[in-house]
Amino acid sequence: MKTVDVHKIIDEARFNKFHWLVLFWTGLIIIFDGYDLIIYGVVLPKLMAEWDLSPVDAGTLGSTALFGMMFGALFFGPLSDRIGRKKTIMICVALFSGVTFLNGFARDPLEFGLCRFIAGLGIGGVMPNAVALMTEYAPKKMRSTLVAIMFSGYSIGGMASAFIGMTLIPAYGWPSVFFVAGIPLLLLPLIWLMLPESVGYLLQSGRRAEAVKMLNRLDPGCNAQLEDDLQMPTGKEPGSVPLLSLFTQGRLMSTLMFWVSFFCCLMMVYALASWLPKIMEAAGYEVKKGLLFLLVLNFGAMFGAIGGGLMSDRFHLRRVITIMFLLAALSIGLLGFLKGSMTVQYVLIAIAGACTIGTQILLYAYVAQYYSVSNRSTGIGWASGVGRLGAILGPILGGVLMAAELNVEMNFVAVGVPALVAALAICMVGREPRQARAAAAASLATQAAKS
Repeated sequence: MKTVDVHKIIDEARFNKFHWLVLFWTGLIIIFDGYDLIIYGVVLPKLMAEWDLSPVDAGTLGSTALFGMMFGALFFGPLSDRIGRKKTIMICVALFSGVTFLNGFARDPLEFGLCRFIAGLGIGGVMPNAVALMTEYAPKKMRSTLVAIMFSGYSIGGMASAFIGMTLIPAYGWPSVFFVAGIPLLLLPLIWLMLPESVGYLLQSGRRAEAVKMLNRLDPGCNAQLEDDLQMPTGKEPGSVPLLSLFTQGRLMSTLMFWVSFFCCLMMVYALASWLPKIMEAAGYEVKKGLLFLLVLNFGAMFGAIGGGLMSDRFHLRRVITIMFLLAALSIGLLGFLKGSMTVQYVLIAIAGACTIGTQILLYAYVAQYYSVSNRSTGIGWASGVGRLGAILGPILGGVLMAAELNVEMNFVAVGVPALVAALAICMVGREPRQARAAAAASLATQAAKS
């Protein structure tokens, strides 16, 4: 019998086909998740015309999915710490895919909003669990990069929704893009067979044989055996509640600052995702070009997430995220003032996508790495859930700005201001008083000694 440090095996493992498997399936799930979410911005101009919606009504309708996402993140994040990442992800995929498919049959705003709310539960619930699972299996030297690549599937899904919308809506109407969302239902059996469960959860639930098998797949050279002493300190104190643990051991300030940064970032993301085509249309661009701007926004987000992830594996995540928030404020603010050149517009929108949606992805990676195994999904879920309040206000903010008939310059300035607040908040993460940091380190050392 030998002592096996599970954290060390995961941290030092060479990237292999097992990591590719986790990356592929979590990334594919996030692609569908992004498609189902961004789809509202694609159909918004058609819905406003067909149902005679005012800008405020349209913004409120867009927020129904975001309300669902808030409750989904708050519920399914902690749930996975109890029943496992895999089961929770399966439930969420079935929920958001099935109900989004049904959304294509909605006959009025009430039915549409109800479907969007229920689908939002699954959309919001799958995000923290996919991030947690990828984080738990990623080698330390490329952890931020892998999480960013995985979560860039959100941007691919957003681009797919814009492209499919431009293709299908003129020929088949807006319901057609919702019917495409049913495809993940066909993949559920494969997801169940191929997606691995968290090794931390397997150990905590007493499934040692499965945990040993998973470790040997992750690193064939470790040659773990069932009789080995598998050590994986989780940082969990006996009898502790995962939610309350977010505020203990010196984590109070960082937890609150994560919530503020998520709130501001998601408000910008969903204000742009829901209203960018309409704002550009009001600025004199045709509807098809408005959808093209949405495509460029998500294209930039994909490169921002991956590029930010690569930089974060070399520099501290806090520093990279802060700089990206400052760039977001600058690029969004300039959109309203530099309207002469289409090339300049596309570049600014790509930068805005990289530094809003892309930065959101890095925030998930930062939160996942900050918390321990025992409360990781809870930490991500609650940061995401509180952030959804900002996401809910995003479409409403866009509707209020449109209804106020402000000039285009002021619309973009208003959307860019939250980036400055988020930059200030993220600067405060990890800067708790020295006494709190010392207490947290002592607590973790004690837990490691007991394990």
